[in-house]
Amino acid sequence: MTDTVPAPPVSAQPQVRLVLGAVFLVYLAQMTLNPIIAPLAREVGLAEWQIGLTISVAAAMMVATSQVWGRRSQSQGRKPVLVAAFTLAACATALFAFVSWLGMRGVVTGTLLFGLFLLLRGIGFGTAISAVPTTAQAYIADVTTDEAARVKGMAGVGAVQGIAMIAGAVVGGALAAFGLIVPLIAVPVILAVALAFLALRLRREPQHELIEKPASVSPFDTRVWPFLLAGFTMFTALGFIQILIGFLIQDRLDLGAEATGLTTGGALLAAGLGLVAAQAVIVPKSGWTPRTLLRVGTVVAALGFALLIPDLGLPGMLGSMLVAGLGMGTAMPGYTAGPTLLVSREEQGGLAGLTSATTGLTFVIAPTAGTALYAIAPALPVIVATAILVALAVFLSMHPRFRAEPSQALTPPA
Repeated sequence: MTDTVPAPPVSAQPQVRLVLGAVFLVYLAQMTLNPIIAPLAREVGLAEWQIGLTISVAAAMMVATSQVWGRRSQSQGRKPVLVAAFTLAACATALFAFVSWLGMRGVVTGTLLFGLFLLLRGIGFGTAISAVPTTAQAYIADVTTDEAARVKGMAGVGAVQGIAMIAGAVVGGALAAFGLIVPLIAVPVILAVALAFLALRLRREPQHELIEKPASVSPFDTRVWPFLLAGFTMFTALGFIQILIGFLIQDRLDLGAEATGLTTGGALLAAGLGLVAAQAVIVPKSGWTPRTLLRVGTVVAALGFALLIPDLGLPGMLGSMLVAGLGMGTAMPGYTAGPTLLVSREEQGGLAGLTSATTGLTFVIAPTAGTALYAIAPALPVIVATAILVALAVFLSMHPRFRAEPSQALTPPA
């Protein structure tokens, strides 16, 4: 790659910023919830596996709907898709906050409470959030014209996710100090602001810029399946850690609910700092190809997860999350950008949906499996996650797709 990176067309630049803003706000909302998931579960009397299953259901909805959202974003336009997604997300999280409040007061308990968690946080929010990164990735693939610009654009999506991780960890952890209900209320407010922002500012594409019949992409397509397998493995390992870090912190440090929320926010903040550092500095400055980003990032992330296996206290957990975030942040643009270089413009929406669905599939499996392993031994899911990344590093070093970068001319945007 050269140091000179062509920018998207001038007319696309403001829209790219708005789409990235949408990614930031939806992940800010999600990450604001993450620090309080573990203490909230215990406050309302739900078991670890029930929270794990709730997250898995949300991920299953991502798998089921991502390709649909991706192709719709190409055929109907980005604005209708994002407005619909944010409307659903705001409604689902507002009702989730209300149900959680009823659960904390003991009005709704047991099976009914669990079922409402599955419906609102699982099905509703999972369906909504799957539209946003899918739409962003398809749009960036549509307006970038070479490998360097494509990788940099996909890194931009990851960077705003990392910034949202930092901001959400700070906001969620800080608000949790005033009570678990406060961040729960903040989330639908954030999403409502985002909805208004998109409805007022995002341009709707004219018909000639859309693709009437976007093509679907098979997960078994020889051009893309090695990347999908790499992404599946990488995000499975991440899913083990992401849902369990709150439980690890609470159990290892013997903290109460509010302190757990605040400290978990600090751990997620460390991971977010690593991710942003990778995608704002390492990815654009290194000029590495997608395969190199994947190979280097996987090794670094494996090291970070390995540091979490022994109980090294709070400093050790923060350090391990920082290193893991650095590795994941380096690898992610390789996963998202790599296959886009090998497919046509008509396939970009389907591919974006497929990569998002692959990510979602890992969170169908990982939270439930991770919480089940945690019940056996708290360190066991961390050991498994580390082993998964080591296996991925071996695969990346051996498979021909990652040993030699194919040269591919990109289809210019219409």
